[in-house]
Amino acid sequence: MPPVKKSKKGKGKRKRKSKYSCKLKVARTRSAPPPLPPELRGLDTEWWYTFLHKHAESGQVIPSDEGEAFRHFFRTSRKTFDYICSIVREDLISRPPSGLINIEGRLLSVEKQVAIAMRRLASGDSQVSVGAAFGVGQSTVSQVTWRFIESMEERAQYHLTWPGQERIEEIKATLEAVYGLPNCCGAVDATHIIVTLPAVESSEDWCDPAKNYSMFLQGIVDDEMRFIDIVTGPGSMTFSRLMKCSGFFKLCEAGNRLNGPVKVSAENAEIREYIAGDSCYPLLPWLMTPYEGKNLSVPMLNFNARQKAARLLGTNALTRLKGSWRILHKVMWRPDKNKLPSIILVCCLLHNILIDCKDELLPTVELPNHHDIGYSEENCEQVDPNGKAMRENITAHLQSYEAPKLLC
Repeated sequence: MPPVKKSKKGKGKRKRKSKYSCKLKVARTRSAPPPLPPELRGLDTEWWYTFLHKHAESGQVIPSDEGEAFRHFFRTSRKTFDYICSIVREDLISRPPSGLINIEGRLLSVEKQVAIAMRRLASGDSQVSVGAAFGVGQSTVSQVTWRFIESMEERAQYHLTWPGQERIEEIKATLEAVYGLPNCCGAVDATHIIVTLPAVESSEDWCDPAKNYSMFLQGIVDDEMRFIDIVTGPGSMTFSRLMKCSGFFKLCEAGNRLNGPVKVSAENAEIREYIAGDSCYPLLPWLMTPYEGKNLSVPMLNFNARQKAARLLGTNALTRLKGSWRILHKVMWRPDKNKLPSIILVCCLLHNILIDCKDELLPTVELPNHHDIGYSEENCEQVDPNGKAMRENITAHLQSYEAPKLLC
């Protein structure tokens, strides 16, 4: 009896679109992507198509445009993602965590490792869920994410530094042009990162005013909502206490920060460099807070309106941070308290990298509400006499600034 002829495999199958095409109809694509040609294997992209098709087949709503779909899952453009890979590549190649293989028995590429870590940070999903999406185990997700965080913390710090004086002058010029505030160098705000802790590690230090266990993050941002200084502390701290425990506070008090050129107002009063914060912070010579109380004068109300618009840069930056990197917005399940500051720092670094690379976030990524819902407002009554005098100088300057506009 003659042998049965084998049917030709692959006949009649739909051809996959090139990875260079602008659109990818994920809903109709079912088969796994073909292997990359040898010349393209240096930068692994096969993981992306496998990941994308798995999510499409699960029925999830995914942007039809491939670029938007990538930003939906990883927050960055593909170009910025490749840049991030270049930062950590040496570490992930030379010192890879042990046992990093996928279900097919192949060593994970740098690109796939970075994708796993960034998806974990962006989604805040469990390690089991992230691992299932990439075909790896929970322990691999844990190892990869931490190795990525270690590398970014060591090699990407230049994306979060206090600006040089030339950049400070640009920030001041922008803030004065937009908000009318002279010599303003940025804004400050803080937010709680909520966690659950084992009973043996729970303590009053971590219990915040809303009765959550949390870590408190303070961020100072520039005119583009880029973090230029951060500090973390246990959730029980108040806004003013966290500020006073920061290195930034010590530098300012010693005259080594916000110590640039003084501006002389029309009234011949000196206005030094400062940042804007809410009434939860003390009024200091270098930290301007709003006027409190009823029956405020028109100049005071004018100052408050401009100061609020400027300080919202800090609020909006934290809202964007938590919206982009949902691991900070969701409740973290029993994190290592010693590693938590590093996780927060790397999320802030990634936030800044998006700004530095001019990546635009998808509207669906940003949080619809305030970054710290469930917390009552704090009010710090500390008033430094020199800070009070500074605020009055700025208020008078704004009044003289408004007068010519009224006459026109």
